[in-house]
Order: sequence, then C-alpha cells, then structure tokens
Amino acid sequence: MKAAPFAYERPADLKAAIALMAEAGESTKIMAGGQSLGPMLNLRLVQPELIIDISGLAELKQAERRGDELVIGACVTHGDIEDGRIPDVTRGAMQRVASAIAYRAVRNRGTIGGSLSHADPAADWVSALPALGAKVTLRSAHGVRDLAVEDFIAGALESVLQAGEIVEAVRVPVMRASARWGYVKACRKPGEFAHAIAAVMIDPELGTTRVVIGAVEAAPIFLVDAAELFGGRITHNFRQQFDAHAADALLAQAGMTSPADRHIHVTVLRRAIDEAAA
Repeated sequence: MKAAPFAYERPADLKAAIALMAEAGESTKIMAGGQSLGPMLNLRLVQPELIIDISGLAELKQAERRGDELVIGACVTHGDIEDGRIPDVTRGAMQRVASAIAYRAVRNRGTIGGSLSHADPAADWVSALPALGAKVTLRSAHGVRDLAVEDFIAGALESVLQAGEIVEAVRVPVMRASARWGYVKACRKPGEFAHAIAAVMIDPELGTTRVVIGAVEAAPIFLVDAAELFGGRITHNFRQQFDAHAADALLAQAGMTSPADRHIHVTVLRRAIDEAAA
C-alpha cells in the first residue's frame, strides 16, 4: 500500500516551519527522520493533507552544553548520539541507549525529537529520558513552553503536543558523579520492539531515585521517589535492598494483570538495578 496524496513543504528555517504549521491547521504532520511516519503513511494509518519536512533545519541539529544541562536539537539523530558527535553530560548513558535503538539504518535517520513526538511506549528515549531528568522544549507561534519528559508523554502514541506546536529541543541535566545509571530492555532479538524496559538513576549519596518502567500499554510508569522498592530508603547497598515483591505489587496496582508480564518487567528492572550497582 502507498500513502494517500498529500502536499509537501520543506521550510528553510524554524521560523518558516512554525508559520506553516500555524496556517495549515490540524491536518498536518511533521517529518523529521520519517522512521515512524513513513510506515504509518504507507499503511494509511495517518492521512495528512500536508507534510512539513523539518529534516533540513540547521537550528534543530545543534547540541551544546549550557550551564548544568545539555540542549539537544530535536533533529539530532540517534546515530549522532551513538557516535559521540554531541557533548556527553551523562557519562556515556545516552550513547549506550542510542546504540541499542533498532538498527543502524534507523539510527542514521531517526531523531530524538521525532521519537518523543511519536510517543511509542516501546521507544527507548520515551523511557530513558525521564529517568535522566530530561525536559522538552516546545515551540509554536504562540511562544515556548518547557515540560518534564514524563509530563510530555500522555499515553501510548499520545503526547501533549498541541496543534501548531513542535518539539524544538531536549534538555538533559549533567549527571552527578555519585549517580548510578542502569538501562535494560527485553527484546525477542536485537533491534526488535522491546517487551519490557527499565531505566534507573540512583544516587546513594543523595538518597534519591528515578525509576521508569517502559514498554507497557500506556505511558511509562515513572517513579521519582522509588524508595518503596528498596525497603524505604536508598543507600549504597541498594542492589541488595531491591524488593521484587514490592515491584510486582506496584505493577499490579498500575493495571498489569498478567503475572507473566509482571515477571518479565520485574526481571528487567532487577537487571537495570544490577547494572547501576556495577
């Protein structure tokens, strides 16, 4: 099957893209890398009247450190991050996440902003970025707003993007030297969609955690304070303190009714915690 007919615009800069979006209305889709939108067009799951191609916008391909955070343009590719072509403020965490996304051909074109906008529950950045404490900058003709990534993802394939609004950048805070990072996903084979994802950032010195359980049937499960999974408080002994029964109960409370599914997610979470401890 091929895509339904649509108009196509390739603006020269971000200002022109925003203006086009403001004029075009809701029957518009933004194309960056096209790794998700392309198949959806060909399957006619979406049939926009207009596609605005932002893949050539230089403003969205930049990445620079500003103070205590890294600002990554929405059109920076997974391959850019994997290959270290942008500054690293996460001690290699983002490089490891990027290197495990799909296949190299996808990573060469797929973008960090496009992945967030698509909001696939099994997508890597949808789970990894909330654990890193990242924020997303959204721009429209009406101005700019900043949201935590966990507030940006509203559900499966659903974000809080409004008509005429675009992801402009992702802002990732510098990882503290005492923070410990773990990211694990379960796939039938490398490159395929994940059946379970766990991302954890644990700082024993501060006694803080950020835990994300992804590849669920809704928005990822986000815990900004996951002390309940570690006997009530975070210490340097967090690996031994992890309570699998508490994690299972949390998933059941979140609506995961299948014991087998909960077992897979808890196992992946344990492995992410082991990775963080190592």
